Amino acid sequence: TEDQTSRFYSIDSCLSSMLDVGKWPVFALLPPEELRLIRQACVFGSAANEALYVTVNDEVFALGTNCSGCLGLGDLQSTIEPRRIDVLCGKKIVSLSYGTGPHVVIATADGEVYAWGHNGYSQLGNGTTNHGLTPALVSTNLLSKRVTEVACGSHHTIALTTDGEVYAWGYNNSGQVGSGSTANQPTPRRVSSCLQNKIVVNIACGQLCSMAVLDNGEIYGWGYNCNGQLGLGNNGNQQTPCRIAALQGVNIVQVACGYAHTLALTDEGFVYAWGANSYGQLGTGNKSNQALPTPINTDKERIVEVAACHTSHTSAAKTQSGQVLMWGQCRGQAVASPHLAHFSSTDDVFACFATPAVTWHLLSVDGDDYLTVAQSLKKEFDSPDISDLKFLVDGKCIHVHKALLKIRCEHFRTLLNESDQDAIEIHQFSYLVYRAFLEYLYTDTINLPPEDAIGLLDLATFYRETRLKRLCQETIKRGISEENAITLLSAAVKYEARDLEEFCFKFCVNHLTAVTQTQAFADMDHDLLKNFISKASRYGAFKN
Repeated sequence: TEDQTSRFYSIDSCLSSMLDVGKWPVFALLPPEELRLIRQACVFGSAANEALYVTVNDEVFALGTNCSGCLGLGDLQSTIEPRRIDVLCGKKIVSLSYGTGPHVVIATADGEVYAWGHNGYSQLGNGTTNHGLTPALVSTNLLSKRVTEVACGSHHTIALTTDGEVYAWGYNNSGQVGSGSTANQPTPRRVSSCLQNKIVVNIACGQLCSMAVLDNGEIYGWGYNCNGQLGLGNNGNQQTPCRIAALQGVNIVQVACGYAHTLALTDEGFVYAWGANSYGQLGTGNKSNQALPTPINTDKERIVEVAACHTSHTSAAKTQSGQVLMWGQCRGQAVASPHLAHFSSTDDVFACFATPAVTWHLLSVDGDDYLTVAQSLKKEFDSPDISDLKFLVDGKCIHVHKALLKIRCEHFRTLLNESDQDAIEIHQFSYLVYRAFLEYLYTDTINLPPEDAIGLLDLATFYRETRLKRLCQETIKRGISEENAITLLSAAVKYEARDLEEFCFKFCVNHLTAVTQTQAFADMDHDLLKNFISKASRYGAFKN
């Protein structure tokens, strides 16, 4: 059903977005609990050093170098800690774009437009050339309109309304505002001429040009054209919108603009590219510019999204089966044909391979309460609601699911295939340790103090769970101290954890005076003590 389809996509977008934010280095300083709250994000700036994000509570935060006041915080102070942009909280951002000044423009769910940052060319649309330190409503000619999408070039802005009209303002040296002149446009002006009485459904900007897709599948371009990025078959700039006649009969549904190249997606999933190509960004297999739309070979895979950003020469696309392709400038390398990248979204291409590594559109995740597979499993651990097996340990119950245990652990696959019990008693391990083991099978993580991780190490050895054994060793290493070093060393020897034994031994030798004064050393097993002294002497611990 349609409902199930939309639900599937929201889960998919949730998965990809949770991965996405972590791939952007500017977010690396945020604590995990803050990262988990992020529902929308944008990374921008000349070195990907500015970021805005919106939380699940619809609060908006900014961090970064704050060039030209582009963080909207009311000052020019850089900030490594996120600061809240009060005026935007609760506004529900639906579209966001930025220029290279940088200036930032957003559209809200109410159809309002706010802009701030660099304003040397009136790209904020407020009639002045004073930089804007806080988000300000763009009102001229837009007050009675509802804007659904915004796009910025280097220093100009265009906006799309619910009526399918396009408004433009800012830098106009090449006609990118579409006004019929090259005079800068200080306030929003409707782009008319041959767009009059037409309905636009999608917009994009290159550095100095603008593109619009119509509801009938036609595509128009205006502005700078020296690299052929308007797709008109020539290199002349255009001061008003021109239809790309070469795509007559082809139905375009989405357009994306790079620095000086353009990508267009058809309703049949084909991709056309044109414009600059010195980095292979057109994906034609060579580096020759193209002034006319050229079909791109995507190995017969149907494309559902094209991606490019006016700050870079990188191109990306997503196929119907979820594969991600990239080409153009990829970390300095020129990739002249679409290359399969093992990512879950086009956003990852820009995070990992674009220069600068900025977002090509607003990263968004549905705010619906859908859980990923991993989150769902974690939630059901030790929940009696739908469990079909319980373990009894030290007189306490742990509720689990047979199918999951069989999938996750060879020991349980054998045990549960041979028995049909719905309750199993465990005597060999403590409740704390056994619960931690079962929880690991649901979550892939362990959360135990080092002393208790020893018991789990014993269990992991017994059940031949190699990865769990390694996790236990890491936990123990991180928690070693002078007080517990001998206890941990004894455990490492007992469970034949060689790597851990070597680690604990070296720690004991490096802290020998303190360790030999602990109770654990006094209680040390005789054979172990002899081995320890012998090995420590070979290690040079007792040299004068």
